[in-house]
Amino acid sequence: MQSDFALLFKRDCPLLDVRSPVEFAKGAFPASRNIPLLTDAQRAAVGTMYRRSGGEAATRLGHELVSGEPRSVLIERWRNFIAHNPDARLYCFRGGQRSQIVRQWLREEGVEIPLVPGGYKALRGFLLRVLERAANREFLVIAGKTGSGKTRLLAGLPHTLDIEGAARHRGSAFGALPVPQPSQIDFENAMAVALLKLEFETAPVLIVEDESRAVGSLAIPNVLFESMRQAPLALIEESLEMRVETILHDYILSNLSAWEEHSPGRGAAILEQSLRASLEKIRRRLGDNGFRKTDALMRQAFVAENGEGIAWHRQWIEYLLENYYDPMYQYQLAHKLPRVHCRGSREEIAQSCLSYISSSAIA
Repeated sequence: MQSDFALLFKRDCPLLDVRSPVEFAKGAFPASRNIPLLTDAQRAAVGTMYRRSGGEAATRLGHELVSGEPRSVLIERWRNFIAHNPDARLYCFRGGQRSQIVRQWLREEGVEIPLVPGGYKALRGFLLRVLERAANREFLVIAGKTGSGKTRLLAGLPHTLDIEGAARHRGSAFGALPVPQPSQIDFENAMAVALLKLEFETAPVLIVEDESRAVGSLAIPNVLFESMRQAPLALIEESLEMRVETILHDYILSNLSAWEEHSPGRGAAILEQSLRASLEKIRRRLGDNGFRKTDALMRQAFVAENGEGIAWHRQWIEYLLENYYDPMYQYQLAHKLPRVHCRGSREEIAQSCLSYISSSAIA
């Protein structure tokens, strides 16, 4: 059974989730699609009937709520999904009555779809165990000051788990992306699926970026975070000038382009609002003088014309690095120095990581 679940996730097998929308929003899987048997209100009504009058009465009510035209519409939606995804699997919460009803209705229409044994609960439990097993593997952590290009380096190495990618957040106070973060459960599920695709149990080492426990509004599962905290560090050391350019590209220009694509004509205004909101979050630690200076430089960057805004962006980025991020990182690094395995430029660390992988594979 466990190997069957692993194959479902490794192959991105389409999953037809017939739970209610509120259940799906709380937690789902990367390849799942929600076409619920019951709406949230209908599910609540059936639950109330179950508590008052028992299972038989609740089942009757459910069939009454989804009959006639609503039932025909649902069946057609399920049929279309299966037609476009012939290898799909079906589940509800525990693989019980809801998925059995959907399967029976489809059978009556001549459509077959396999059930996931145990439903969502079994799949979720399997992925949680993946995270627990992964925590026992060997890790190598890519570290470095803000703007060192850790994420860029990670993208070019094998056996890497992109935690920030799963969280849809770059990890810092200014790390918000033009897309919403997933739910905590979806974040955990995405990491577990990524680990399965990495063949984590046979990988010589798992490479991750140095992260705090919180990634935006999400939290790295404690069992995984504790393993990362004890792992050796590959420390990138880059010049301030290069780090400013990396941040300018990754946090300003890339996000500006993404926001503009999402909201044509409003990209700059949205980005400015997002950056100033992030600045407000660190106001107390930055101090009033530092906050006012950074805010003024940031404002100027967005009102400057003829391409001069780039120079103003460089100024506030450099100021924040020197006066906020670097001192904080130096303090944190002092406690991590015994874990430093290698240090150097991004190119040097890339070679060191490949050597580390090779030696781990031999060992």
